[in-house]
This record gives sequence, structure tokens and C-alpha cells, in this order.
Amino acid sequence: MGIDELLERVRADYERIGPAEAAEAAAAGALLVDIRYAALRERDGLIPGALVVERNELEWRLDPRGSHRAAEAVGHDLRIVVICNEGYASSLAVASLRQLGLHRATDLTGGFQAWRAAGLPVASPPGA
Repeated sequence: MGIDELLERVRADYERIGPAEAAEAAAAGALLVDIRYAALRERDGLIPGALVVERNELEWRLDPRGSHRAAEAVGHDLRIVVICNEGYASSLAVASLRQLGLHRATDLTGGFQAWRAAGLPVASPPGA
């Protein structure tokens, strides 16, 4: 199986959302989680209010039962929208979160780039 087939299989298990839906979800209490690496955040900026958790720490930070969880990881019913740069790595991250029981996790189609292209708020990174 190649990566394209894997992405298709993973994405068949949940409904992805677009930028406007992600903004609405955040306004309704969903947790936006930015998994982009530091160089991309520094280059392109941040989504105001998003929790920044680099991909290699994601499961540890969002598992509500984990000893290293983020304060925002309050339960398995939490609505989570994972955001990567273009919407590929986030799909694989969602599959992993769903295996941990975070059944409302989804990702942003097109990632941060789609968010920015939609004209949604972007903040400069600290120190910029």
C-alpha cells in the first residue's frame, strides 16, 4: 500500500472539515491543534487560539489519561481539529488520536495554507 491509498483509507473513517467549518468549530469550543514544525510557524504565522503541539508529541499531549497531557486534553469527547501545513500529516495524526479514543478528532482539509487562503486570522509568531 502506498501513502495515497493509506490516506484514502484513513480519511474514510471520519469527516474532514474546511477552514470556515474549523473556525466555527473553534468558536463553539473545539480545540484547534497546530502540528506544524517550528520553521513553518515562524515563516507563516499562527492561528490565534490554536494549541501548538508538534507531531512527535501529539499523542502524549492529547491523551486525556496520559501523564504528559496538555491542560486542554480534558476528555475523550473533546472536539479536536488537527492542522498541519497542507492537510496530509494531519490525517495520519487524526487516525492515531482516534485509536486513543478521541472519536471526535478531525483535520482541516488543506491545512494551515487553506486557513490562510480563506482569509481567516493569522498571528505573527512571537518575536517576529
